[in-house]
Amino acid sequence: MKHDILRNKTFLYLTEFFAGMSVMAVEIGASRLLAPYFSSSQIVWTIIIGTIMIALALGNVFGGRWADANPDPGRLFRRIMLAAVWIAAIPILGRYVIVAITGILVVAVETNLLIWAAFVTCMIVFVFPLFLLGTVTPSLIKFTVSSLDESGRIAGRLGACNTIGSILGTFLPTFVTIPAVGTAVSFMIFSGVLLVLALVYFITTGGWRKGCTIATAVFLVCSILAGTVHFAFWERELTYEGESIYNYLQVKDTDQATILSTNVLFGVQSMRVKDDGLTHMYYDTALAAPVMAALAEKDHPRVLVLGMGTGTFASQVARYFPNAEVSGVEIDARITDLAHEYFALPESVPVATYDGRAYLAADSGKYDVIMVDAYQDITIPFQMSSVEFFDLVKSHLTADGVMVCNLNMRGQGEDDIAAWLCDTIASVFPEVAVADVDGSYNREVFATVHGAPRERLQDNLASVTDFELANRMRQVRSAMTRWQAGEHILTDDKAPVELLGMRTIDGMISAQIGYYKEILRRDGLDGLLASL
Repeated sequence: MKHDILRNKTFLYLTEFFAGMSVMAVEIGASRLLAPYFSSSQIVWTIIIGTIMIALALGNVFGGRWADANPDPGRLFRRIMLAAVWIAAIPILGRYVIVAITGILVVAVETNLLIWAAFVTCMIVFVFPLFLLGTVTPSLIKFTVSSLDESGRIAGRLGACNTIGSILGTFLPTFVTIPAVGTAVSFMIFSGVLLVLALVYFITTGGWRKGCTIATAVFLVCSILAGTVHFAFWERELTYEGESIYNYLQVKDTDQATILSTNVLFGVQSMRVKDDGLTHMYYDTALAAPVMAALAEKDHPRVLVLGMGTGTFASQVARYFPNAEVSGVEIDARITDLAHEYFALPESVPVATYDGRAYLAADSGKYDVIMVDAYQDITIPFQMSSVEFFDLVKSHLTADGVMVCNLNMRGQGEDDIAAWLCDTIASVFPEVAVADVDGSYNREVFATVHGAPRERLQDNLASVTDFELANRMRQVRSAMTRWQAGEHILTDDKAPVELLGMRTIDGMISAQIGYYKEILRRDGLDGLLASL
């Protein structure tokens, strides 16, 4: 005999609605949980979507079987409650699982480390609760349909409820909850919705009181702890940690510099040196572009930075070339806020919140220097890596203008992402030179229409009056070589930047950990621990 709550089909439709909403919310949350460790590339998104679809498919199959074998609604709402508790624990334990899996796979796999780490993480962290939620639809059809005459209509309504819930579960985390309260609290919100559904059922039917008590207690503990766990949980003295629509953001302050990172596993995205000198990073090498363009000798030259970040390059240009008019484009408005708050970006430097390529397409201005610095770890926007994009950049340069492009993943072979990008640039610009940055994987690419970059740098060295900068420019000139164009061309139609980037970063990781792998093979775990 059905309980009153099951006779009221509205409750079952709401269950379907919120289950669909929670599935998509967890998917969006999964991307934000993984991005600071593995990037938000198309590859990572593919892994997330693929594993979630596997979980839902299995849930549909087993949910139908279980509903036919034992049509007890209490079993479904136990599964919903268990899914709710699991989802609540994800922001607490998920970060530790990610780091543990990555640490194990570092010594266990030779290639595609980040792909395997992301895949295994998704299988362990996200598949089980979404498998449980995948059992909701077939179970509800079993409980809701009382005759074949209404089966199609009810199945359609349940499907519509699931779809509408999924739509809201896609938009709410992205535009409302994650920007407002963060990823961890967003997980808790949608976990709480599922928990309330299950509690309403069991309170109404008078069943499973012990399970309800335990689940509620676990949820409350997770809610309290959710705000205390950080993505970089090993860091103790961060000046700022937060999230925007696009990025995880971390600001660290040291005696020498203030540093912005958008990924806890890979490097520095922006920095401000407190002595107002050179950064001793790729920005110093990139300053060769305004020297090549002879900014010091021009009246009101213009510089545009695509991928402004917190304004490191813009601030350096403003310091060494005070006559220049510097502007920037940054898609993440929160990074621009941090630039003013922590990195002393001058208010006189305008920053447009826009995609770099879309900005150029709408802009009619000409610039003496255009800096392309939009490649973030392995997340390379394909629309800013193609022939069509660099054609657009070229059209916005003055006759003697210079483009400088920062490539942050320099591999060793001819088939790595940096080589592809250099070949692509060389197919647009007649003169291309590169300068690899010592002590990093960065490569600065200088492209001009008239005059070879190396010769132009030499010709304008006399105009550099700052001793430290002039010395650095001589070093850049010595390191600069003309790029011999190849046939690896990226286009809007075909730009496999994710696969190329993953291949390159595999080589980078192998180079970094090869020494420790050899110790592990030779001396075992004790030897590895001793070497650390």
